[in-house]
Amino acid sequence: MLSRTAEHLFWMARYIERAENTARVLDVAHRTSLLPDDTEGAETHLWYAPLNISGCAESYLAKHTLVEASLVNRYIALDPDNPASIYTSLMLARENARSVRGAITSEMWESINATWLEMNRMMPTMGQDCPTCFFDWVKERSHLFRGVTLGTMLKDDALNFIRLGTFLERADNTARILDVKYHILLPSVQDVGGAADYYQWGALLKSVSAFEAYRKVYRDVITPQRVAELLILRSDMPRSLHACLNEVETTLEIINGSSGRESRRRAGELHAALHFARIEDISNQGLHEYLTEFLEKIEALGQEIRLGYLARREEFAPLPMQKLTMQVQ
Repeated sequence: MLSRTAEHLFWMARYIERAENTARVLDVAHRTSLLPDDTEGAETHLWYAPLNISGCAESYLAKHTLVEASLVNRYIALDPDNPASIYTSLMLARENARSVRGAITSEMWESINATWLEMNRMMPTMGQDCPTCFFDWVKERSHLFRGVTLGTMLKDDALNFIRLGTFLERADNTARILDVKYHILLPSVQDVGGAADYYQWGALLKSVSAFEAYRKVYRDVITPQRVAELLILRSDMPRSLHACLNEVETTLEIINGSSGRESRRRAGELHAALHFARIEDISNQGLHEYLTEFLEKIEALGQEIRLGYLARREEFAPLPMQKLTMQVQ
């Protein structure tokens, strides 16, 4: 397979996954905002979180002076000038798919093209009356595309690069969601263990479709340490870091090739660390420190995959997910 084709497939999958995860982040912020909270600056704290997760806080503040629900929702969901917005992610996913129409099935192209056309039709009124309806629509279109891909595509290198992009992006986003919830959404230590804290952790679990899984595994009240264990170490949780690295390592082994030796080594190292880790050790290190280190390693792995397998010319370089920032301004 040509490295240029592999790159388009890889980033098509990443942008679809990014759009879905961004919708999940906005959905949990919206649901949390429905809780009564008279704390001074509560809205700013809450809506700064999705800006941190997507890494676009700096660009947002350059454009808007206030951090409030309607502005943040529009900027992260629909702003074409925001490289991390859902609109931009779906546009770039379609452009990558269009570039390799011969490498994907007609059903895949029809699915992603219909998503883009429908989004443009809905743009003027999108999310105004029912934000959750729009977020659900984005998630459903992502599920549809993934289902069509697995149901129609030949199990060859093309599918492997799609899977590689999907799970690399999912691992990155799960770590961001967990890290920002832990540090941003709690404005004061008095909230820890309270009703708002319980609801926020529950909303986080729902944002990654893990609420029912948590109840099935732990059958007890929601605690931060158990949430962290579920989303980091449980290999049977589809969106956990461990499960994502299972898929990344397996896929790299299938793709193989001498040029990807370093990326396979890095993936194996990351996977082994997750496989043998204990939540107590992560807690002792500090959840934020652990997740920050993980994000750096997953970014380095992505760079190695690019150097080993994908097109290296600058004109084909995609817009990267911006760095996570932790200061509330």
